[in-house]
Amino acid sequence: MATPAHVIVLGNEKGGSGKSTTAMHIFAALANAGAKIGALDLDTRQKSFFNYIENRRAFSSIRERHGEKPLRLPITRMVDASDHRDRDVAEQEELERFSAAIQDLYFSCDVIIIDCPGTDSYLSRLGHAAADTLITPMNDSFVDFDLLAKLDSESLEILGPSIYAEMVWECRKLRAEKGLELNWVVMRNRLPLTETDHMRFVGRKLHELSRRQGFRIVPGFRERSIYREMYLNGETLLDIDLSERTPDDRRSIDDAIVEIENMLQALKIPNVTDNGVF
Repeated sequence: MATPAHVIVLGNEKGGSGKSTTAMHIFAALANAGAKIGALDLDTRQKSFFNYIENRRAFSSIRERHGEKPLRLPITRMVDASDHRDRDVAEQEELERFSAAIQDLYFSCDVIIIDCPGTDSYLSRLGHAAADTLITPMNDSFVDFDLLAKLDSESLEILGPSIYAEMVWECRKLRAEKGLELNWVVMRNRLPLTETDHMRFVGRKLHELSRRQGFRIVPGFRERSIYREMYLNGETLLDIDLSERTPDDRRSIDDAIVEIENMLQALKIPNVTDNGVF
């Protein structure tokens, strides 16, 4: 019997955290390791993840026409939002569409990567409930920390979980009832190259919160302009030909690739990182 895919979900109800860039680099790293990857984008308006993939598909075709090696691509399945006015009917339609897309990939892929919108929606909640591994990228700011918990404005003590954290907890309970786990990972992302007192404070609060809410903290990506530069071609740092770069660029890219490898190691994706690929 075929082994079911491991489902990785990128979820954060605030924009600008780097979900789509993270999703693309996880895809590229796992695909380079030999994994067959399926992809869903549940952000039916922005479609940043799928736009990134389509840019990659177009650039790959250009490379092939010039005799260069094509880029690896995931198997994509579109899940459209329902436009039905009745909420119950709309949610049933979206459940059927989501379930069909997942089932189409579940036994033919090693990993399915799902990018969720930066807002609360029924499709986003379906994505979270399907997660074997949930990755929540966040910037080191009180705005992003508010996604996970409420802080007292004077004492800066943690008052309680956020609405998003409560939603993740409900998804965990639903999966536990089926004998399934949800491995929640918070990824500190888009960090400045130089550590600050604020970063250290947020780090301490995250560790305190991780013990309460049961998530793990993994290292993410530093803030680098090259991530924005690669979007139009759909490339990742793992696709770049370093021979065409300056020595300074090569050092920066090498450092960034180490960050990607460290992140993949910390995620501990079964049958990939467990086998020593990273």
